[in-house]
Amino acid sequence: MQTAIATVCLAGTLNEKLEAMAAARFKGVEIFENDLLSFDGTPAQVGRRIRDLGLEAVTFQPFRDFEGMPEPRRSKAFSRAERKFDLMQELGCDLLMVCSNVSPDSLPEIDRAAADFHELGERAAARGLRVAFEALAWGRHVNHYRQSWDVVRRADHPAVGLVLDSFHVLARRSDLAPLRDIPKDRIFLVQMADAPKLDMDYLSWSRHYRCFPGQGELPVADFMDALNATGFDGLLSLEIFNDSFRAGSARSVAVDGQRSLLFMLDELQRRTGRPVAGVPNLPPRAHCRGIDFVEFAMDETAAAKFEQTLAALGFANAGVHKSKAVTRWRQGGINIVVNCEKEGFAHSYNITHGSAVCALALKVDDAGAALARAGELLDQPFRQLVRSGEVYIPAVRGLGGSLLYFTDDRTDLGRHWEIDFDVPPRAGDGAGAGLTAVDHVAQSMHYEEMLTWLLFYMSLIEVHKTPVEDVLDPGGVVRSQVVESENGALRLVLNASQSQHTLASRFLNDLFGSGIQHIALATDDIFSTVERLRTAGVELLPIPENYYDDLDARIDLAPGALERLRANNVLYDRQGAGEYFQVYTKDFDGGFFFEIVQRRGYAGFGSANAPIRLAAQTRLARHPAIPRR
Repeated sequence: MQTAIATVCLAGTLNEKLEAMAAARFKGVEIFENDLLSFDGTPAQVGRRIRDLGLEAVTFQPFRDFEGMPEPRRSKAFSRAERKFDLMQELGCDLLMVCSNVSPDSLPEIDRAAADFHELGERAAARGLRVAFEALAWGRHVNHYRQSWDVVRRADHPAVGLVLDSFHVLARRSDLAPLRDIPKDRIFLVQMADAPKLDMDYLSWSRHYRCFPGQGELPVADFMDALNATGFDGLLSLEIFNDSFRAGSARSVAVDGQRSLLFMLDELQRRTGRPVAGVPNLPPRAHCRGIDFVEFAMDETAAAKFEQTLAALGFANAGVHKSKAVTRWRQGGINIVVNCEKEGFAHSYNITHGSAVCALALKVDDAGAALARAGELLDQPFRQLVRSGEVYIPAVRGLGGSLLYFTDDRTDLGRHWEIDFDVPPRAGDGAGAGLTAVDHVAQSMHYEEMLTWLLFYMSLIEVHKTPVEDVLDPGGVVRSQVVESENGALRLVLNASQSQHTLASRFLNDLFGSGIQHIALATDDIFSTVERLRTAGVELLPIPENYYDDLDARIDLAPGALERLRANNVLYDRQGAGEYFQVYTKDFDGGFFFEIVQRRGYAGFGSANAPIRLAAQTRLARHPAIPRR
């Protein structure tokens, strides 16, 4: 199966787009007409540039308002087509994509449309060219793939085939059963696009909200299963209209596109148990068994203050690196690493971002396989100097230039604490506040990055995504989406906002880039934990009285429960029989904070409480001296 991408997906000049496609290892390119028209040169020059980059021009598109036109517009349409054929031959491209007519002048008869395509096929074949017909979801008379297939079938010409576009098919919630019966040799082109589920007109939805497979909510896997049933092994291309993509880096978006196709086709291979021609045999997605450690990059002054906070939170100094200024702090199953090295990656990260989380390590079944899959998906591997006798931990670049490490129990990676760290003489057990594990990690990122990192995690790790939620912040709306493993060992909350005044956006500005804004730590008894934290002097985020008055009105609580929540600044939510308790520390240097949570059969993240927490944090940031009444 040959994969391609349309130039309309990317920002920049035509040459910049082509270079980005080649760098992302694409082989085929669909030339969008406007990109060619705006190019300062001849179609022949474009064709040569495409070939020089190792690409192939596989489609020229779109050709509009063709079928079913009355005279004299019908003759004019054929004249336009001949001009496009001239251009295609200069370009070195043999397939013209024709989209269904939207003109109010077009006539509805299927036989008339078929006759038009038969004649167009004759003209194309005379030049060694082909044409492919696509049903736009908003087409005037042809707006469903079964109708476009009917036209192609009746045209009955070897140079006339069908275009199947996953967006147009799935947006109309079309029955996919008839697709399975279309002869594969009559499908000339398949265009792939996903999208969020939105209630709006098809044209606006298509032109602004398409995204790569896996980034949206359409049943793309069902579409691929139906397509696979035809035996199709031809041209599979991405055609994405998205405002954020057109405003972003062409190279980054092209890599996302390639990654999305590899992920989609890999999943197809696994569902069917049959290889797809031209698709590499990837290791499976990494099965995450938990977060091994969270690493902070700090200078010595900031680290001294932060380690005092960790001790107050109940963490114990559990190890000092044998050759680096790196300390391990532990409590329950939580490991926090504080890195004060004066050279290397963490030092560079600290200089750029200040005191911040520079790395996240995941415990997986097979770290080597995870790294190999990452490489095939075009993720960026990372390696720095490892001294003799120390453990090399595989890693790739993650959010905001941070690192994502992989450890496992198959090799010495399972003993890296023993091998690389000396245990201090009086190391505690780290059970001081009853914290047991990392419950979830919240990452703040630029709005246009969100789909990128969603795809990064989905394609690399065995996780699923939850529906997007909009959270109200005093400074605007925050878009939030969770990726999590089935076993709950990994939960990542992705947050982004278009407003520059939200807490998430202010964190980005303070950190000089995307990163981890807070870490939620689990406890089995939140009230006992809060009591220990207060005794140790940890300052918790004050929650307004009005919240508890409203909580009393909304939820039936056991006698005394409301007062206990209020007295401890604990937020509460309930889903069916499930309960969720939350409390937050005040912000540390750079806007980072911890959350303490307790779950009782509860699967969510307390989204109903998020506006209250955000308002409290915003108020504290603006008026730090105003006490709670």
